[in-house]
Amino acid sequence: MLLDWQKQLLDALYARRARDGKRRFRTGLIGMPRKNGKSALGAGIALHGLLMGPAGAEVYSCAGDREQARIVFGMAKRMVELDETLSDNVTCYRDVLEVPSTGSIYRVLSSEAFTKEGLSPTTVIFDEVHVQPNAELWDVMTLGSGAREEPLVLGITTAGSRTDSLGADSLCYSMYQHGRRVVQKEIADPTFFFCWWEPQLGIESDHRDPKVWAEANPGLGTIVDLADFKSTVMRTSESEFRTKRTNVWTTGQESALPYGAWDACVDTERTVGKETPVVVFFDGSWAGDSTGLVAATIEEQPHLFVVGCWENMDDAEWRVPILEVEDRIRQVCKDWQVVEVACDPYRWQRSMQVLEAERLPIVEFPMTLPRVVPGYQKWSEAVLEKRLTHDGNPVLARHVENMVLKKDARGIRPVKESKSSRRHIDLAICAIFAHDRAVSRVQQGPTREWFGAWA
Repeated sequence: MLLDWQKQLLDALYARRARDGKRRFRTGLIGMPRKNGKSALGAGIALHGLLMGPAGAEVYSCAGDREQARIVFGMAKRMVELDETLSDNVTCYRDVLEVPSTGSIYRVLSSEAFTKEGLSPTTVIFDEVHVQPNAELWDVMTLGSGAREEPLVLGITTAGSRTDSLGADSLCYSMYQHGRRVVQKEIADPTFFFCWWEPQLGIESDHRDPKVWAEANPGLGTIVDLADFKSTVMRTSESEFRTKRTNVWTTGQESALPYGAWDACVDTERTVGKETPVVVFFDGSWAGDSTGLVAATIEEQPHLFVVGCWENMDDAEWRVPILEVEDRIRQVCKDWQVVEVACDPYRWQRSMQVLEAERLPIVEFPMTLPRVVPGYQKWSEAVLEKRLTHDGNPVLARHVENMVLKKDARGIRPVKESKSSRRHIDLAICAIFAHDRAVSRVQQGPTREWFGAWA
């Protein structure tokens, strides 16, 4: 018998579109800690695809290795063997379940993706996506399902490593990030299903607190015993417990802000009119990274808001649209009372010269280490003490979350997780320095240039 949360999950997963009655979701990711019944859930979904799918359905269990893939398949096979109705309709072989009346089959596959070309799956269950060595098998199965009318390629997993062997985002973490962006309406992907259980405070939660266990584990008290948690937390490393029992992505590096601190400063009701002076900070890139514009009001409690962002989402041919960026800066100076547009001139000297010649308030501001360290300190303290607000922009929030701290003799400052990381932080850097420039202006007091018109 299904539990209430399982019923709600499956109702959402199999939701249908109002316009034509077809299933909404073609791919998806479900994340929950260990021992919450992931394998049984996956087995049930696989059998649904086998028995309720189209004639000639192809259902597959996939995982990082064949033995892992056999866990879900083995559970589905056992369900058939224990149920008289299922046994009458499904023939069980060692590695295959078959429905003779429809020609539908259910098989086990492992991660050697090059051997899977030519398949046309209707339902695919990826168990423990976090151990997939790369995206190859996922891509093969997703592309193979393209000819099917209502396919489902679904990952069911626990959190794991954020990076792969090459230092890039792992397949599972990339899907997790994609799902969060869909939920936050940062991007539109109506065919992607995302459901992830984790503590409300994420990595900042107290992993020893039973309330945190309840937040992250839908099956606590029914599928998994509370006593098991109390025993395990005493003999498991903190990192392992957080990942496997609270479903939190962990890293050996310290985040630039405690979890939830940035979200606590959101003020979506705030509007900034022309009567309020602002500073704008510009951080420009060329190809591989992102370019951002963040404004901050010159007030005792500055309000930060994003006015422009151009981001490379892993396109090798992508280049920053320089003319578009320049036009956006011009428009920003028309829409608000901009006191200065501060920028690091690296690679953008020509643009800065052009805009300055048009009498825009361009201020060169190289992001040197002696500026980064105190700038971050002022910004982080303001966030923690809620002495600033921001517009809740999801891209900015993602960039803030991507920052980790580097600590050495030269001070503490925010950096990327690694030089090769594709997780952008540029918009967050803009926010730090926009705040820094706004606070400096408040301390200086009003000057004549505040009242200039940059039209």
